[in-house]
Amino acid sequence: MKNTLIQAVKADDLPPGAMTCVDVGGQRVLVANVDGVFYATDDTCTHEDASLSSGSLKGEMVKCPLHGSRFSLRTGEPMEDPAEDPLRCYAVTVDDGIVFVEFQAPESP
Repeated sequence: MKNTLIQAVKADDLPPGAMTCVDVGGQRVLVANVDGVFYATDDTCTHEDASLSSGSLKGEMVKCPLHGSRFSLRTGEPMEDPAEDPLRCYAVTVDDGIVFVEFQAPESP
């Protein structure tokens, strides 16, 4: 596997306090802007199959809309029940106004 930067969203299209779900290499990824710092995690709650991008964002925490689990965007760790498993976090790079998510892509044979 090799790491690949995949374009996720224009930085100007995601103002501070906003989040969105994007497809990154066939994976649903939540991209959030917290005071100008961008974070990326899996979009699906680890407790149930709910889209976290439909939830709410407060500081560096995202709240699941289904059962209220809260996750740290920085670490992916669940901070409130009922979720027990962490989210996968992805490295984010902003270059020339574009937010890129670092994603592991299979190497070509």
